[in-house]
Amino acid sequence: MSGIAWTVQHAWQGSEFFRVKLEEAGVDPRKVHTVKDLARLPVTTKEELRDAYPFGWTCVPLTDVVRLHASSGTTGQRVIASYTATDLADWADMFARCYEYAGVTRADRVQITPAYGLWTAGSGFQAGAERRGAMVVPTGPGNLDLQFDMMLDLQSTVVCGTSSFGLLLAEEAHRRGLTERLALRVGIFGSERWGDAMRRRIESLLGIETFDLYGFTELYGPGTGIDCQEHDGIHYWDDYYVVEVIDPVTGAVLPDGEEGELVVTTLRKQAQPLLRYRTRDLSRVLPEPCVCGSPYPRIARIAGRSDDMFKVRGVQVFPAQIDTALSGVPGLGSEYQVVLTRADGRERFLVRVEAEQARGLGERAAEALRRALGVRPDVELVGLGELPRTERKTKRVLDER
Repeated sequence: MSGIAWTVQHAWQGSEFFRVKLEEAGVDPRKVHTVKDLARLPVTTKEELRDAYPFGWTCVPLTDVVRLHASSGTTGQRVIASYTATDLADWADMFARCYEYAGVTRADRVQITPAYGLWTAGSGFQAGAERRGAMVVPTGPGNLDLQFDMMLDLQSTVVCGTSSFGLLLAEEAHRRGLTERLALRVGIFGSERWGDAMRRRIESLLGIETFDLYGFTELYGPGTGIDCQEHDGIHYWDDYYVVEVIDPVTGAVLPDGEEGELVVTTLRKQAQPLLRYRTRDLSRVLPEPCVCGSPYPRIARIAGRSDDMFKVRGVQVFPAQIDTALSGVPGLGSEYQVVLTRADGRERFLVRVEAEQARGLGERAAEALRRALGVRPDVELVGLGELPRTERKTKRVLDER
């Protein structure tokens, strides 16, 4: 039996949640065997998984569940993630593969800065590093003094976390004059989209090579994909899950190479299989084999999220468009913030961006954004390091309308 056939039948038999979805769609689970058959299945949304809180989505007896995690809950009800022992072993194997692609070996010392607890990140990073055989330094989030004490005293060679915290660490190490004393050589960052400008800044300040990690709570957690040392797209583990790309408006499956929303179906997950789960991540399948020789397929780095779009003066804008436009203007930093306000019936679209103050740079940034977005914002230049930094995900759009 194929992984797809097993997953669909397992979901049908184990959960009323999936049984009702498939029955309402008129799908016979015994007739779903291949990737082409998936298009007949309904998609699953995060809102549905929230409604299934806490265990409506779990497809095994609760006595088989050995761990729980949960999404952050910042945009609504938390999504509970449940795992069997086999699920955790599979997740650790996938994450260990990510470390391998980043060049991490048993000789490395891996400093893990994400939070532990309900969030998947800390536990996932640790299990993968231990499976790889590296030494784990589980500092957890925040506390810059502790982070640098451990980096210096233990000579950590790999740092893991969100890209936002990676940037904070890089800037603070530079400010404290510690860069030359650190043994860091690799940074593995995930949990949020980050662009080339941020990557260049982190790498230049810390003198390391960075890797873009993929994953989310509903799909085990982080560690389900990573870019290799070619840094040309993200390899994903197609022995554990299948990727489709759909038009986020019509739901139609798009051919390889066209950008759309990623939809994933798991192949082995026991406690909580996914059937055509809408990730909201925007990307595209890269059909050509990677120069690195990996047998695993690739998607492009995440371009944004379909639910991050906002409208201003009737124009649809994605934060990723802003990031891309600003990264092409020399002299600007990697960090920006969008502030949307309304006064006397008029909308104001303000983009604050960090920069080395230079004459005419604000005007060049505004014009680059006008060309990219079709609407011209006001641009306010601020000094490098003035916009908020955090160990979690950076909030870039403040809609105060």
